[in-house]
Amino acid sequence: MPNLKNAKKQVLINKKKEKANNEFSASMKTAIKNVERAVASKDKEKANEKLKVAIKAIDKANKNGVTSKNTSARNKSRLTKKVNSME
Repeated sequence: MPNLKNAKKQVLINKKKEKANNEFSASMKTAIKNVERAVASKDKEKANEKLKVAIKAIDKANKNGVTSKNTSARNKSRLTKKVNSME
């Protein structure tokens, strides 16, 4: 347990930031899974809709520092390839 006032404050700030990061990360992962499920069910329209939502979630996570720009780009690229490869 921290003794100094600023150390105590930093503990609270870290908890708050961790909660926000987890929310962005969880929503991004859920959106990615939704796209992969739509691709697996071979529903192109649904996959395209879910892809737009996923890209938005990935960009938000990147903007808020949860993921790096390369990780975000890689995720978006892989999802787009999967959706575009559908018949």
